[in-house]
Amino acid sequence: MLLESVWRTGLRSWNPIANKLLVLKHPRSFSVNSPVHGPRWQRYLRRTGYLGLGVGIIYGFDRQFNASAIGRNLRTLWACALITAEYKMNFTPEKSDQIPELHERVANIMFNLFTSNGGLYIKIGQAIGANAAFLPKPMQVKFASLFDDAPQIPYSEVLSVFTSEFGRPPSGPGGMFEYFDEHAVASASIAQVHKARMWPGPGEAEGKGQWVAVKVQKPAVAKQTEWDLGAYRIVMWLFEKVAFDLPVYFVVDFVSDHLRRELDFELEAENAQRTAAYVANDPRLSKTVYIPRVFPALTTKRIMTAEWIDGVRLSDRDAILRLMGELPGASRPLRGGTHAIMQPMVELFSAQMFLWGWVHCDPHPGNVLVRPHPAAPRTPQLVLLDHGLYVQLTEEFRRDWCAVWEGLLAGEWGVVDGVTRKWGVGMPDLFASAVLMRPVRLGRGRPQRDPTEERGKPLEEMTNYERSVMMKAKLKGFLIDTDRMPKVLIFLLRNMRMVQGNNKTLGSPVNRIKITGLSASRALARRTHADLRTRLYEYYHYAFFRAVMLSIDLAFWLARTRQWLWHTLGLGRDGMGFEDEIERSVRGLAKTSFGMDVGADAFDG
Repeated sequence: MLLESVWRTGLRSWNPIANKLLVLKHPRSFSVNSPVHGPRWQRYLRRTGYLGLGVGIIYGFDRQFNASAIGRNLRTLWACALITAEYKMNFTPEKSDQIPELHERVANIMFNLFTSNGGLYIKIGQAIGANAAFLPKPMQVKFASLFDDAPQIPYSEVLSVFTSEFGRPPSGPGGMFEYFDEHAVASASIAQVHKARMWPGPGEAEGKGQWVAVKVQKPAVAKQTEWDLGAYRIVMWLFEKVAFDLPVYFVVDFVSDHLRRELDFELEAENAQRTAAYVANDPRLSKTVYIPRVFPALTTKRIMTAEWIDGVRLSDRDAILRLMGELPGASRPLRGGTHAIMQPMVELFSAQMFLWGWVHCDPHPGNVLVRPHPAAPRTPQLVLLDHGLYVQLTEEFRRDWCAVWEGLLAGEWGVVDGVTRKWGVGMPDLFASAVLMRPVRLGRGRPQRDPTEERGKPLEEMTNYERSVMMKAKLKGFLIDTDRMPKVLIFLLRNMRMVQGNNKTLGSPVNRIKITGLSASRALARRTHADLRTRLYEYYHYAFFRAVMLSIDLAFWLARTRQWLWHTLGLGRDGMGFEDEIERSVRGLAKTSFGMDVGADAFDG
């Protein structure tokens, strides 16, 4: 027994595993307080080390092989937890005076999340920012600076994408192109563009191949997509059910589906070809708009090749004004001024909405080039880029959309009320103002009510908390049945917002509302299979509509005259255009009716 006791004692001193086995075998041999595992702090330190090692292994694997998708999701959930806690604890009547600071903190959290995660988060943030006018002012400011820009990926990653898609390098012996610039000319959140030269065709000399733009998807995007969209789904659910109590989750499936499509470059090439065919068949647009040719043989789901176009981006305002002769600096300015740019642009997107039912949803100024027309070098031509995001309108919706526009401009309450009820949209006045981007009060039989009666007391006497609650109630009253609401409205309103911003940036050279309204009305009057009585009524209705449009045209030309006069007198013309006046009216309507403090740049494209 003595030898056995000595043996056990020595074994415990050097073999912890054997020690545990002995405890199990001879439990009575040890007291409860026996230091079998050492001091408690050592056990905690050891467990902390194991935990840190496990977290490090997961982090390294996630970063190296999973494009940091798990880390991005954890960052998202943490941001959501912070936002939810902020609103739950600080959005109270007692802290009404601190609500502006609350919105500022939340805006910073959201902006930092989108910019830190990048990729699809930039696209999601832009989708939210497209309707920034309905958000608190700090969020308007933050989302206005959320650009689709990102650092370039190294050429080694571009090479890996080419090898994966084509089994060949971009250039060099056996390469896809005769020349391929390893440095991207532009880099966005999901892809970057390189300039390349194709191999010469039959009969062409070396170095005479066509120049092309090669769009390469960043490798991390494919790994991050489903993780990001899953996080987006959770975020929207939390915002609706926990944080804000607003109907926002209903758009998740629709938006997610279109973001996935935007990552398929073969689909983007098909979109470009389809739009090019529409433009070519339009006698007017075919002379003013161009869609770059794509090369299907050099296009895959992650690489797209299109012809290279030299031009000035619409986002470079001063360069555009010089090109069109409205600023000094161009040796041979193009004719027509900025009017010759915006007229075809508004006509193009009006045709997409009202005639084709096929709508480009990302017409921001970086996606539009202006160049001298190849067949008429003194005439400008618009070049539309980036065809990844389109929506297809059903024939029923297209006709309803035309009817809504015509009814809004003619002030026909019955038409607008009927369509908006069909769509599950309440508060037609608010809907009309959002569509036209101008204050609208619909009449013709609509019972008028003093807005202050609904609120119980004047807006100026309300606290920040009471204004926020009122605005939330207004927005919930706007979306009364999200199951019936056409989801394409999200992208259509985004499209129109951007076109309006482009027109404003160039000094409002065209009456955007008139051009859009006339296009909608003409599309309605084109029913060739309707009976004679219906067609006669539609043409009569169109003539009446034209008479109503005269008042809008008069207001536009008064604004243009004042703008010209101020410029002639050397007082400047910025902020004096027709779009600027409309925005001031909308901001006033938002302030007096909804308590919303809309920033001056909330409507920029």
